[in-house]
Amino acid sequence: MRTDSSPGTLPAREHLPAGDAGTPVLDVVIPVYNEEKDLPPCVRRLHEHLARTFPYAFRITIADNASTDTTPLVAARLAAEIPEVGTVRLELKGRGRALRTVWSASDAPVLAYMDVDLSTDLNALLPLVAPLISGHSDLAIGSRLARASRVVRGPKREFVSRAYNLILRGSLQARFSDAQCGFKAIRRDVAQVLLPLVEDTGWFFDTELLVLAERAGLRIHEVPVDWVDDPDSTVHIVRTAAEDLKGVWRVGKALATGSLPLDRLVRPFGDDPRDRELTGVPHGLARQLVGFCVVGGLSTLFYLLLYSGFRQAVGPQTANALALLVSAVANTAANRRLTFGVRGRGGAVRHQAQGLVVFGIGLALTSGSLAALNAAGDSPAHSTELAVLIAANLAATVLRFLLFRAWVFPDRTEPAPPPTATAPSPYAWPHRATTHLRAAEAITEATAHPHAAEATDATARPRPARPCSTDPGDTR
Repeated sequence: MRTDSSPGTLPAREHLPAGDAGTPVLDVVIPVYNEEKDLPPCVRRLHEHLARTFPYAFRITIADNASTDTTPLVAARLAAEIPEVGTVRLELKGRGRALRTVWSASDAPVLAYMDVDLSTDLNALLPLVAPLISGHSDLAIGSRLARASRVVRGPKREFVSRAYNLILRGSLQARFSDAQCGFKAIRRDVAQVLLPLVEDTGWFFDTELLVLAERAGLRIHEVPVDWVDDPDSTVHIVRTAAEDLKGVWRVGKALATGSLPLDRLVRPFGDDPRDRELTGVPHGLARQLVGFCVVGGLSTLFYLLLYSGFRQAVGPQTANALALLVSAVANTAANRRLTFGVRGRGGAVRHQAQGLVVFGIGLALTSGSLAALNAAGDSPAHSTELAVLIAANLAATVLRFLLFRAWVFPDRTEPAPPPTATAPSPYAWPHRATTHLRAAEAITEATAHPHAAEATDATARPRPARPCSTDPGDTR
């Protein structure tokens, strides 16, 4: 995971600026590897569809992933034949590498990609990019798992796809429904900030990009698609699934340790209603209370398990001290990251030291409660000890939250300094022109055309197309 970048702050979402007359609004990338047969019909069909339904200038870029057949020659002939088609040759394989290379160099404000076999019906293309043009969303993905989607594929591929997305939801808390559908788009200004953070160069590239975007608070638009599986697709499910699981572990570890600067990718005040502060309410109090309660509940269970285990070997006071010490370290680390949003390793030792002071207060409360219980009667039952400890911990919890909020993790947010005339950071968001595309009007006019209406109808009959594979494991 790349952690050496320092992204800038996002501006408010706007309609994309009107560029030069020769600058396309949309750049569709088609990554290919040894696709000499399927490439010509794919490019011609996509070009015909865009020329007929897309209301702005566009470009189709063929990204050749080190093909060893005649794919480079076929791509060159298509580029010479069709003015809107270009080609890029890469000497190394990898879909993620191809997308990163082309997207980083493109001048189009909207960047998209799709697989060469066009399993996804092209009628979803305009609904995919329209929210990005209008400024409503930052990324857009086609989803085969949405309720309105119509998908034709075998049970094996269906199981793999759904299992993979369940893993993402359970491990990385992903909320998007379909990570691996080969039908996605992103705004170029967003890509310029996110791409340096994405490490994977293969099939996990999509998932990593989406997880980082979602964790950064960016808006991801999902479009139900009609999709037909490719029965002739060559897939290596085990190998690709293993690589994806390694990627899930790597990204999850980076997010858990706070080594990614995603907190800097914030929208300005007022762009997101959740960012608005209420008069008289401390910033983030509600969210911190929820996070603290969740962490506290888990910590209490952890503490009780430790106490029960230690109690088998030592006395109640020693067992309580050991269990509280271990759970306090875990509680401070969890609250630091999850409740108060402190990322990185800076100040971690100081926070743990302050947390141990808070631990001492909790130890005094719980130890005093045990001492009072033992003084009240000889050899109290184990269940009675647990009940007293739970009550003492609840009292200590309230004090712990107040000390955490006011002393250990105080809100030291300072107002942003006025902008200065400094050289732009390579990760800074570019300024946008004051002239904007009339995206909504143009798309409305496009949908008024009979063919365009067919293109934007999410429930339109899917066009016959040679299916392709975009599930994890496809090594095209």
